[in-house]
Amino acid sequence: MRGEPSCPKCGGRVRTPGLFSDAWQCETHGAVHPLQPVIPPSVEALGVATHRARVPVWMPWPLPVGWLFTGVAYAGDDRSGGRATVVACSGPAPLGGVGELLLIAEEPAVGLGARYAGVEGPDPAPYMRIDARPHAKVLAAGRPTPLWSVNGAPEDRAVFAGEACGLWLWAVVWPEKSGMLLYDELVLTDLREAGAEIELLPCGALTPKLLD
Repeated sequence: MRGEPSCPKCGGRVRTPGLFSDAWQCETHGAVHPLQPVIPPSVEALGVATHRARVPVWMPWPLPVGWLFTGVAYAGDDRSGGRATVVACSGPAPLGGVGELLLIAEEPAVGLGARYAGVEGPDPAPYMRIDARPHAKVLAAGRPTPLWSVNGAPEDRAVFAGEACGLWLWAVVWPEKSGMLLYDELVLTDLREAGAEIELLPCGALTPKLLD
């Protein structure tokens, strides 16, 4: 995913808009919002993503104790703006070791969340039992937001999804037992609306989870 845009659904190469189409094209998935190269973690890089995003840029804020911001990416181009965003954080897992968390906000059918979740996609609805009680809750932009487990994901991760601000919200956590993070009503902030305190954001090394 480094160096050039790719398909948000499969990571394949995409063709730039041309004479016969004004959309980016994936050979497998047709017209897509291109996933831009992953941006290494820094306050400046995060500013680039938030400036271009037309969807929330979710992050636990303040970060849990010991956790670090470990990368950001978005799907879209200069004309359309970011139609999907993914923010990565890592830190001490509830049961020991290191936990990794990806938070994805996206418009329907973009497919970025499903890619990181490891399911077919493009949207989580077919994998969610929304007739059952929510399996987790977060506070997104000040509003209680229920999340449901996403079935069919690889066993190495826990995946939850729901709706926030009228858009899909995915939470993908490694290892699977670190999904307990979502049981404590994590507080999520849309970084497009964050103030000067974001300058104090602790940054770590770029997570390989964004490059998978």
